[in-house]
Order: sequence, then C-alpha cells, then structure tokens
Amino acid sequence: MNAKQAHLNDTGAEVPQSEIDSRVDQLIRRTLDRNIPGLANLPQTESELEVGSSPKDLVYTEETARLYHYTPMSDEVYRVPILIVMSPVAKGYILDLAKGQSFVEYFLRRGHDVYMLDWLAPRANQKHLGFSHYALELVGNCVDKVAADSGEPDITLVGYCMGGILSACYTALHPEGPVKNLACFTTPINSEGMILHKRWVSSSNFDIDRLVNELGNIPSELINATMQALRPLQRNAGHLNLLNNVDNDEFVKAHLRFDRWAVDQLALPGEFARDWTNDFLRDNLFVQNKLELAGERVDFGNITVPFLHVAASFDHIIPEAASKDLINMVSSEDKEEIVVRGGHVSLVAGGNAMYRLWPKLDAWASERAE
Repeated sequence: MNAKQAHLNDTGAEVPQSEIDSRVDQLIRRTLDRNIPGLANLPQTESELEVGSSPKDLVYTEETARLYHYTPMSDEVYRVPILIVMSPVAKGYILDLAKGQSFVEYFLRRGHDVYMLDWLAPRANQKHLGFSHYALELVGNCVDKVAADSGEPDITLVGYCMGGILSACYTALHPEGPVKNLACFTTPINSEGMILHKRWVSSSNFDIDRLVNELGNIPSELINATMQALRPLQRNAGHLNLLNNVDNDEFVKAHLRFDRWAVDQLALPGEFARDWTNDFLRDNLFVQNKLELAGERVDFGNITVPFLHVAASFDHIIPEAASKDLINMVSSEDKEEIVVRGGHVSLVAGGNAMYRLWPKLDAWASERAE
C-alpha cells in the first residue's frame, strides 16, 4: 500500500483510503441532507429554538423562587390575578413555549392578569429547604407579593403537578384567604396510584437518606432518568413521529421544544426530596389528611373556595388514580372536574390543550374573576 492509498491516524497506524472515502461520503451526505424539507430549517442551536417569549418582569426573588408578572395583552383586565405555581422540578416555559402555542399568551389575550412562580435549581447551601418551606414560605411570600403588586386582595391559584399540591396545602392552611379560587392540574394526592414510584421507594436499594446525606441536593440527571424510566420507549417513539413529519417545519420546531423541556429538569433540595419520599410516596399522608407542616395538620377539607381539578387520562407521571381523590377531599360547594384525553404535558401544551382545556379553564376563571 503506498502513500496515495493510506494515511496515518493519530496513533500512527495506517488508515485505508477506502475508510477515509467512506467517512467523507457520510459527511457529505449528512450535509446535503440538510436540504430535505423540514431539516433544512432545523434550528442549529438552542438560542434559535425560542421559548418563553411572552414579555414579563421579574417582580420578586427568594432562594429558589422567581415570581414573574406577564405584560397584559388586553385593554381590559379581570380584577382577580392568576398565579401559576410550577412543579419544583419543572421549568415554567412549558406553559409559554412559543407564540400561538402558549398557555400564558392565551390567557393574557383573554384579559387575565398572569403571574408565575417559577423555580431555579437549589444551590448546595439550600439543601435544607423542605416541602414545608416551599408550601408555606415560598408560595406564601409570592402570594403576598402578587397582592402587593396587583393591588388586589384576592387571587386565583393555579398549580401544575407538584405545584398543585403545594398550592392546595397553602390554601388548606389559609382558609380565610387570600386565595379566592383554586385550580389543580395533575396533582398527586394518593401515592397508591403511582405504582412504579411506590415500587422504587420500596426497594431495599433505594436509600433516600444516603442520597440526601451524600449528595445534598438530588441532581437533575437522576430526576430526569426517573421520569424517562416510566416510559423508556416514549422518546424513541417521538423521534419516529418526528421523521414521519420532517417536511412540516412547524411540527419539527414544536417537537424539539417539547423534547427540550422533557429532559430539562431541575435539581431538588435534599430535604424536599426526603419529605416527598417519606411523607407522600411511602407513608401516603396526604390522602389521609395526616400531613403536618410547621406543626399544623393539613386538612384539605378546609378548602372551601371554588375548586377545579384537572386530570389527564393517559398521564404516566401522575396517573389519574393518583390525583382523583383530591376533588372529594375539598369541601367546596363550587367544584368541578375535567378529565382530558392526553398525557402529563399535552394536558397543558399542544393542540389538545389549546382547543380543549384552555377555553374551559378560561371560562371557569373568568366567571370567578370579579
């Protein structure tokens, strides 16, 4: 073999020209494939994949909590502001994915005054923050700031996933207000409905105390791996669906936004994770009205404000069986349940949410916003 037929690689070994030709061919083909409709306009970087585009101002910050106020998009605005409380492990941009695909934008255009309690990953010195601190201090302080910023004494609290149970706990311990209306989406209340999670924490190999004591905070990589393990083939199925729609530029971008959020989890303070594992997943205290926060028992029967419960029939993260008991536990005379055909994310984002849930929630909130 002469110099024209072979080259040296980084280790000094000869690389056959045929292998080089093959690699060049693959590279050129991949480059030319960018011309395929759909792939040609594929975002090259995350900065091109814009999310959270609705204008907003940061009005309050404390530890891991960030309170945003969105710029109104209507000349007339309802009196009672809406405060959205996100799950501590999820980023809030799922509710503001893009123009025309945004839960937040929809409600702004319908005349609602929208705030969001979004979260940051805890720092090492915040590992001591527990469930009680989140539900009473962080949620409570943000509720107070909304009242101060809006000038209104009432508020509609909307909690998503674990944000729903934080909102319900806060409302139950503050029956005199200022929560005027409460809506909970895919809210865990009965861990018996979370079969796989229960099996994990029942395993002799799952030592939450060791994880917290050695790691401090539970890293986002572990939380994401836990979520993915619930449906290990879901992402692969999603990618196949992407290939089937590769010539649809809007579908491709929407898919990539959802895919980005699905793996963009937040770390959780160690004490919060310990509380969640022991009080909810193992001992199932919530559904028994036996949870105590700051020395007070949380009785969901103390909730008497208008209440809306929303569940997704194909939710694999918080199955309907894990959330359905909440509506019967609250004492509200004005209460309603909506079960949407969809999953944990499609419940609040995507076409199913845009045409089914959002209008129903708007009608519910509007009737109770005066």
